[in-house]
Amino acid sequence: MCGIVGFVNTKDRKEEIVTSMMDRIVHRGPNSSGSYVDKHVALGFRRLSIIDLEGGTQPIYNEDRTKIIIFNGEIYNYQPLREELIQAGHVFTTHADTEVLLHGYEEWGTDILQKVRGMFAFVIWDTEKEELFGARDFFGIKPFYYAEMNGTFMFGSEIKSFLPHPDFNKELNKDALKPYMTFQYSPLNGETFFKGVHRLQEGHYFIYKDGKMTIKEYWDANFEQKENKTKEEWIQAIDEAVQGSIAAHKISDVEVGSFLSSGVDSSYVASVLRPDHSFSIGFDDKTYNEAIEARKLTKMLELDNTAAVIDGDMSFKAFPLIQYHLDEPDSNPSCVPLYFLANLAAQSVRVVQSGEGADELFAGYQTYGFHTNSKAIRVLAQGLKKLPKGTRYSLGRKIGKMKNFHGRIHLYESLAPAKEYFIGHAKVFDEKESVDFLQPDYAKGPSVAEIMAPHFAKTEAIQDEVNKMQYVDVHQWMPKDILLKADKLSMASSLELRVPLLDVELMRLAQQIPSKYLLNQNNTKDIFRQAANRHLPEEWSNRVKLGFPVPIKVWLKEDHGYQQVRELFEADFAKEFFNQEKIMQLLNDHRDGKREEQRKIWTIFSFLTWYKVFFIDEEIPTTETIEYEVV
Repeated sequence: MCGIVGFVNTKDRKEEIVTSMMDRIVHRGPNSSGSYVDKHVALGFRRLSIIDLEGGTQPIYNEDRTKIIIFNGEIYNYQPLREELIQAGHVFTTHADTEVLLHGYEEWGTDILQKVRGMFAFVIWDTEKEELFGARDFFGIKPFYYAEMNGTFMFGSEIKSFLPHPDFNKELNKDALKPYMTFQYSPLNGETFFKGVHRLQEGHYFIYKDGKMTIKEYWDANFEQKENKTKEEWIQAIDEAVQGSIAAHKISDVEVGSFLSSGVDSSYVASVLRPDHSFSIGFDDKTYNEAIEARKLTKMLELDNTAAVIDGDMSFKAFPLIQYHLDEPDSNPSCVPLYFLANLAAQSVRVVQSGEGADELFAGYQTYGFHTNSKAIRVLAQGLKKLPKGTRYSLGRKIGKMKNFHGRIHLYESLAPAKEYFIGHAKVFDEKESVDFLQPDYAKGPSVAEIMAPHFAKTEAIQDEVNKMQYVDVHQWMPKDILLKADKLSMASSLELRVPLLDVELMRLAQQIPSKYLLNQNNTKDIFRQAANRHLPEEWSNRVKLGFPVPIKVWLKEDHGYQQVRELFEADFAKEFFNQEKIMQLLNDHRDGKREEQRKIWTIFSFLTWYKVFFIDEEIPTTETIEYEVV
């Protein structure tokens, strides 16, 4: 796990500039650094040593030094590919997985991307062609940003690496704020909160030559082909695939630990991996504590576990630094415990496995259509799904317009077309409501429908509505929220986070499973849970998904939390974006118990914190050494 930066131009001072860019992401690679500079390009690399600890320093060159690579990520099947390339005549100078990409590109061109299994973002500079080739992994586990400004093409693992470049124009993208208010993260298809800065989309590669960038898709999820297997056969196939993926993700020359919450996904990973160290985090909240619940499981499985408790004061102190590391504002409350969890783990290990991806691959979210505890309603909905599509859609729309009754949402979302209501798993502000809170200049961004349309357009051939929602999540919610915070907040503590449940081989299996085995009257990700049940106590495999329960509702009613938020809401710069009277009323109504508005307040607070860090203070936030209360 590392960080990469670079740029293409014909200007001077390349070595000085690329060094400054590398320094901005030293947290991604504190062990060493390396660079390559010629009259056309500058490449920079920060290394967190995981594989080939002594010999894997980058950049790495091919045999005649005409091609140079910098790489962030892990290739889990690099060893057989290495042997194949050696048989083809390639000469390796390291034992690192990086070099497989370089020689693989020499041997197979862009088809190397069809052969690898892993998480990655990399670029290869061809000195003979004066051409840059780069790619991002299948799901977008590893980040890759680029911008073309003032005669320079620049790229990097994090947007903040662009800040020291003299050709970078730091400007807020006004179109990003309105949709963020609804989605809780930066949802635009391409451009980010920084004007002119783009993400390379997941499953895509690019070639940059003669000032022109060409982008092509090399992989996409395909839910159209279903396999005919029994329920038991699927359970067996899932368990074998999960165990195989966890084994593949263990490849490392350093110890691999695991995150552990009270949910089925990370518990499944930990129970199969059986690491020497697992890590959990919780809050000093009397109603539910993830750390204590996770500790119960590790005692049952006889695993070592380090669990700690954090509080609101610690969270508010760290929050500017959290938003700094994210690069773009994200109001997902789980960002807070994830930051502390990674920091806790990094004190003992350099690599962890985590449970991200299972909900998207195996339909684990309640928003896929699981909104009632009534077994009778769930059975009814499952039966109505068998109706012809036109009849089913018509019935779903009628139910959606009815007065509310128990089970209405469950029936509606089980029957209506997904594209009419589904945007993912966070809807904070209604789109019209967000406009009321925003100043006119910031209320003009793309609509929710415009953002979602390209994704749903690719689902026309998919028959099942649950599969359509899964496909949309693979390209929206997962890379722009879940995976972004997983990468940025683990790397903030120089920790490599691996996601064995989000693996291209596991995806090839998951997309073939009929959705009736995934989401039905019994549960969400039903047969995945049953596969996990082979390794876990039954009460664990059937638990309701909670994510990271974060007590922001309580924090915002306490004096300290209330004052922290009020200070930003009343700041002079806040009125550039928001109607200050309305956001203060929102905050006061919540404190006074008139309404529960914690998610809306946190979304505004997250943006203002992020903006203050990058556009007002313009310096890296600092925080005190964290002292954990271990439980």
